[in-house]
Amino acid sequence: MSETKSSSLQPAPAEPIRPDHAVVVSNSIPLTTRSGFEFHVRPVEPSDKQALAEFFTHVSKDDLRFRFLSAVPEVQGALLDDLVNVDHDHKEDYLAFDIDDRTIIASAMLGASADKTEAEVALVVRSDYKHRGMSWTFLKYVIEQARKSGIRKLQSIEARQNHAAIELEKEMGFSARSYPGDSTLMLLEFDLMADPPAA
Repeated sequence: MSETKSSSLQPAPAEPIRPDHAVVVSNSIPLTTRSGFEFHVRPVEPSDKQALAEFFTHVSKDDLRFRFLSAVPEVQGALLDDLVNVDHDHKEDYLAFDIDDRTIIASAMLGASADKTEAEVALVVRSDYKHRGMSWTFLKYVIEQARKSGIRKLQSIEARQNHAAIELEKEMGFSARSYPGDSTLMLLEFDLMADPPAA
């Protein structure tokens, strides 16, 4: 049995999300965690400054300390400028967004040496988006991007108290040792010439 419906009875299309701040979403990459959580990733743009400042207000004090390896009460001013104004060659800040493409839920900074043989990575996740498998999937993506750019070794400097990050990185294949000259830190290293981590 066929059924016809008048176009006037069709529901009106949903209004698009209109963010309070401008962000570039056209080149975002969709990623899905092993638990099925989807998020989008793209490189930072200067227009993300306000959204990134908002993101850091949702990061715990401990995670801020772990990210910047010092007591940082808030991320603003020159520090924030340094995060959004990158050359996209030796320095990149990858942003992870919720599927609304406006809420920043994680940041992963990648800073390479002058010859790009080594790079340091630092990742932080918004507190209310933890425990969704994001860190593994996001870090795996950053590792792949670093490998594609020709970087041979990835390093992560972690506070010894940051047990979750250290265990995650070791699980992904990073080696761990005490940071030279500072017993409060750990140096984790990943050989990008080796096989990529499993999904």
